[in-house]
Amino acid sequence: MSDATTRRLPHPELEDVELPAVLFALSDPIRLDLVRQLATQGSLTVAQCQATEPGMPKSTFSYHLKTLREAGLIRNEPAGRQRTVTLRKEEVDKRFPALLDAVLSS
Repeated sequence: MSDATTRRLPHPELEDVELPAVLFALSDPIRLDLVRQLATQGSLTVAQCQATEPGMPKSTFSYHLKTLREAGLIRNEPAGRQRTVTLRKEEVDKRFPALLDAVLSS
């Protein structure tokens, strides 16, 4: 496997995450929909070469995943030629109690 296939992305420690970054990440409808999908399904496996939304360019989808990851909301881990994306709900709930529940129920 190449380094690109197995490359691990940096994920912030939740104690380093600030509320404005989380709220910014959740302010975009596409990112909010992704978080809702992850909250419902538990995880999402995505091919590294394509977006999950029809008509969305790979670069746009990658940008949204990066924004969510850097805000501490998701984990994006290599899984062979794909990536597994999961919501860091328990960790986020410890740092910002009830925030995700409030945002996702709106």
